[in-house]
Amino acid sequence: MQVNVIKNSKQYLGLALTMVILSLGVFFTKGLNYGIDFSGGNLLQIKYENKITLHDINESLDNIQGIPQIGTNSRKVQISEDNTVIIRTQEISEDEKKEILNALQSVGAYQIDKEDKVGASVGEELKTSAIYALGIGAVLIIIYITFRFEFIFAVGAIVALLHDLILALGCISLLYYEINTPFIAAILTILGYSINDTIVVFDRIRENLKRRAKTQMSIEECLAKSVNQVMIRSINTSVTTLFAIVAILLLGGDSLRTFIVTLLVGILAGTYSSVFIATPVVYFLHKKGDGKGMEKISVEKDEDQEDEEKILV
Repeated sequence: MQVNVIKNSKQYLGLALTMVILSLGVFFTKGLNYGIDFSGGNLLQIKYENKITLHDINESLDNIQGIPQIGTNSRKVQISEDNTVIIRTQEISEDEKKEILNALQSVGAYQIDKEDKVGASVGEELKTSAIYALGIGAVLIIIYITFRFEFIFAVGAIVALLHDLILALGCISLLYYEINTPFIAAILTILGYSINDTIVVFDRIRENLKRRAKTQMSIEECLAKSVNQVMIRSINTSVTTLFAIVAILLLGGDSLRTFIVTLLVGILAGTYSSVFIATPVVYFLHKKGDGKGMEKISVEKDEDQEDEEKILV
């Protein structure tokens, strides 16, 4: 099956734009659920020996007075099927932590699996560092693709990456999963995965542009042919990766949920953007530039082809 990406580019870009607008709407409406990595606070993860319910935990914590985020409307408590309880609060003292642990003993016997404490200033520093990491990554991508291809290819790649990033943020915001440092790792993984897919497409476009003079193809035909040549490869690679991600999502537990769901959405979005967003954006920028955007690549002669011609002579 041949897909004419250029002919139907408005439909593909329109779908992408719709998803981006919806994701931004969710993001600005619900916001993000920052974990203690970014907001600062305490985390307690305990595991009960016997079956417990959220009502049991809430009832025991309701009896505590004067402790931040241990009110009925503001505490953050999660319970998994294996009787593991995760409690997140604002920063609390050691005495306040002991009071919480003593109150939880009224529900049943338990063991402490994990304790974390992050100051508010550290959380803000991590948030700033995460933004810097994403910004530096984007700049390096632009420089690399501009050097290897042309600037319009770099713009197409960045637009595709923004699409992936916004969709991942919108999904996590909609589900209200906790934003933590593994989430940033997932975002950076998505950027690397997606840009790799996009560069594969761009590399095939460059090869076909160099041979365009002999084949008498138009720019539109060259771009469409290039995308179709690598589309199956991109889909197969993504599907194989998704098998592993879904397996971890089903069996990995709550601690990996944000990381895995972010990867799942990002890879799906990245597969789409590499094929149906990056190339159409490059084409529109090429047309806007009076057909000069790919002129340099089009007139270059493929070195491998030149060597073959010398051998034949």
